[in-house]
Amino acid sequence: MFKKILGTGAARAVNVLTQLATLIMGTKCLGAAEWGKAFIAQTDITFLLIGIELIAGSGLVYFTPRKKVATLMKISYGWIAFVMLVYLLLFNILHFFPNFYHTIVPEGYAWLVLLMTFVYSLHEFNLNHFLGKEKVATYNWLFLIQILTQVSMMAVLIFALNLRTAKALLYSQLCGYSLATLIGWILLFPRLKRDGGEPLKDSLKEMLHYGAFMQLSTLVSTLNKRLSLYLLNTHCDEKSIGVYASGTQVTEGVNIVGQSIGLVAFSSLSNTEKEERASQLTLRFMKVAILLTFTALFVICLLPTVFFEWVFSGEFADIRTVILLMAPGIVFFSAHTILANYFSGTGKPKYNLYASLIGLSVTLVSAFVLIPLLGIRGAAITTTLTYATLFVYQWIVFHKHTGSRLGQLIPNREDWEWVKTTIKSLF
Repeated sequence: MFKKILGTGAARAVNVLTQLATLIMGTKCLGAAEWGKAFIAQTDITFLLIGIELIAGSGLVYFTPRKKVATLMKISYGWIAFVMLVYLLLFNILHFFPNFYHTIVPEGYAWLVLLMTFVYSLHEFNLNHFLGKEKVATYNWLFLIQILTQVSMMAVLIFALNLRTAKALLYSQLCGYSLATLIGWILLFPRLKRDGGEPLKDSLKEMLHYGAFMQLSTLVSTLNKRLSLYLLNTHCDEKSIGVYASGTQVTEGVNIVGQSIGLVAFSSLSNTEKEERASQLTLRFMKVAILLTFTALFVICLLPTVFFEWVFSGEFADIRTVILLMAPGIVFFSAHTILANYFSGTGKPKYNLYASLIGLSVTLVSAFVLIPLLGIRGAAITTTLTYATLFVYQWIVFHKHTGSRLGQLIPNREDWEWVKTTIKSLF
């Protein structure tokens, strides 16, 4: 298991480096306004994916050990096609309301947003299948292919083809998704020949019931993370959005620790039947995630403003302020990530939905009060308050289910012995 965490962490570390390279190229070569536009388009894609992931999303990790891949593929691909047709119709209707439409979708980017949503959906199916089969190494290789292709293509588009708009980022991401999807198909399709069929109706009902809670939770969680962006788009200019987006990317990049551990936890918990074992794994994963996330953020927060101006250009001087205000929230979010995977992996995704709804209430109140007053600083404070609320609620529920105490989050001798044993096992 430690090897899986290490491998996933290494892949995510490469992701951080490529995201940093992307961020530097974007901020220096595209400018704050175009970078803000690209971030809005990416947020649109995130929201559109929620409808697709109702059935063809991370719930596949839970069902992959329990269903045949041919069944999951038929249902998922059919659902992807249906939802994309609905989105196409919706975008055409929104054309009749141009002011609202171009507030949420940058002008001239609609078709690109839809195409990226479709291709990423196919790529995500492959990722979730291999994760559900606990083939974490394959998952990591596909992920690496995607991000390395993306950063390479962005460099080509900017420096060789002199494309200096938000489309440089989006085109490069599309190339990464496409190549990773093709390779994923090459690895996946041979399994279909050995896989028989099974009734689709019952499987569809199960996936829809399970996915409803997960995706409602994801929708609300995404609103918690990105609602501030749309409010900033109303109260601030695109340059401010670009600065806020860059600060968000830096702090969320640190959360690769929680994401890496969370992915392995989700895969392991989805294949674990014993409740006691699941709670022990969750506590141990959470300790590691909190400790490593805190350490990384502490180092970043020590960096002076001059450093960020040198890396990203003078337009981004306020990034350090955003990072400082969001840092406590990211530590809470790393713990929340582990707890969310515990509830999803043990078949209790409804608690993630309840947590997200409570968090959304905090987001709405804080954002509508703080953003008009403080701008990007208000958005950063809102993020921290929301993430703290998510963790507090989920911990209360986790405590009621398992009897765990907050004191158990303090690393003890057994944890250090476990770390030493697992490290020795690598050699």
